[in-house]
Amino acid sequence: MLVELRAENYAVIDHAIASFGPGLNLLTGETGAGKSILVDALALLMGGKSSAEVVRHGAEKAVVSCVFETTPGAEAILEENGIDAEGNDIILRREVLTSGKGRVFVNNQPATVAVLKQLAPELALVHAQTETLSSFDQAQQRILLDRFGSISTDIVAEAYQRWSAASEKLKELLEGEQDRLRMVDLWSYQRKEIEAARLEAGEDETLETEKRVLTNAEKLYAAAMGAFDQLYEGGASAEVALRAALRNVEELARYDSRFTEAAQQLASARATIGDVGAMLRDYAEGIDASPERLAEIEDRLALLDRLKRKYGKTVVEVIAFGEDVAQKLLEVEDREGMLKALRDDLKQCQEAYRKAAGAVSGERGTAAGRLAKLAEGQINALAMKVRFEVSVNGLESEPFWTATGWDEVECRIATNPGEPLKPLTEIASGGEMSRVMLALKVAVEENSSKSRKKPTPRTLVFDEIDIGIGGRAAEAVGHKLKTLGRVQQVLCVTHLPQIAAFADQHLVVEKREAEGRTQTRIRTLDDRARNHEVARMLSGAKVTDTSLQHAAQMIAGSR
Repeated sequence: MLVELRAENYAVIDHAIASFGPGLNLLTGETGAGKSILVDALALLMGGKSSAEVVRHGAEKAVVSCVFETTPGAEAILEENGIDAEGNDIILRREVLTSGKGRVFVNNQPATVAVLKQLAPELALVHAQTETLSSFDQAQQRILLDRFGSISTDIVAEAYQRWSAASEKLKELLEGEQDRLRMVDLWSYQRKEIEAARLEAGEDETLETEKRVLTNAEKLYAAAMGAFDQLYEGGASAEVALRAALRNVEELARYDSRFTEAAQQLASARATIGDVGAMLRDYAEGIDASPERLAEIEDRLALLDRLKRKYGKTVVEVIAFGEDVAQKLLEVEDREGMLKALRDDLKQCQEAYRKAAGAVSGERGTAAGRLAKLAEGQINALAMKVRFEVSVNGLESEPFWTATGWDEVECRIATNPGEPLKPLTEIASGGEMSRVMLALKVAVEENSSKSRKKPTPRTLVFDEIDIGIGGRAAEAVGHKLKTLGRVQQVLCVTHLPQIAAFADQHLVVEKREAEGRTQTRIRTLDDRARNHEVARMLSGAKVTDTSLQHAAQMIAGSR
């Protein structure tokens, strides 16, 4: 539900705030006050096209913002786009500069117009004079029909995903086959070269260590034996000094217990030196200054370096490359078996999709007839005399397969007797389009209510829906808006008192002159003010007692 809409320096509006509630929200006011401009501002927040022309004269930028109650679907869209949630509300803001450039914010975080367009179906459907046709394309018409018929496309979507995956896998195998055949000789050579090397992970590091030892064998032997003599073997070794010191400290400890721990520490140090000395001696005795082994290691390292330059930075990567080449050769050798398995799988996926899409198409065909009949009756009750049809055209060839089926759904209408049925996009009047949309939505929501389906959680906005109607037709429009408002929030701009009388919340848009500039403000009317506004709409500039009484009767009758 739309909670609040703000506009600042937008067209003729200097600063305006409108608060909305559940049910039917009606905007009235004098012509030129800015009612439709507010609808255009909301359309801009739903991702509509912006222009520098909307910036109020003398201002640097126009700013429009709104607050919606959030929905699970909207929260999922925010998460996908890395935008943090803000409690139970979604805050949208859009700035348009005089240069034509602009900025978008969602929950006070930078965003894009694309994000607004993603959020729009979850939040609001705007039927403005300039936005109606673009908002109700064939995809929206299909969604409306599916909702009317309680048609689920989950099975079709699942079948489509399986078919797409199977098609792509077969396509990759077929398209890559020639390349694979050209590469067979190279792959065979690479596999043999890597297999012949009998590689072991990490052996290059081990061999490098052994090479360093062999290359510096004499230095290492001298260093190890020198350290051994100094620690343990020589006459002035550390072990000899510690042994003498230990005897003296042990003698002290016999008479003074304070030296007991010191004696233990010296004994431990003597043992450590003995262990280190033994390790040094064993290391020196194990050094084998073999020129033959050094040459063998250098040859092996040269082989490993050559393989790493060709197939990977490490021996592990070279081994992995060899395994990958072997797998590719196996696939080429087993090509016929793989192709047969993939084609069999694709055939099964095709049959599953055709079955699921055909079932949905049949449901749509049945629902289309019922929707067309109901919608035609609803439209003709709104001062129009039309023929209406919902066409379901099943395009069963694979290029037209989608996750929602293969149907093109199109609403067609003839607004005058003797004319052929035409797509809704060819309706000349925006007011007619709004009334058609109203009739369609009422038909769908009444059917959904009967089948106990929950309404789509979004706000419906209708601008200038009353063009060319009056009297009973206007009252019928008011009834339908009121009916729709029971299950969804509805915003409507109207000039007719017969429609205004049905408002759950009545807002009036007023303009006045201050300091030589036009200013716009929006007021939410209480019962008394509402009665006065409806009376003004009945009688014009001068409100009479008769018009006030008539207005009160109309408002009471609408309840």
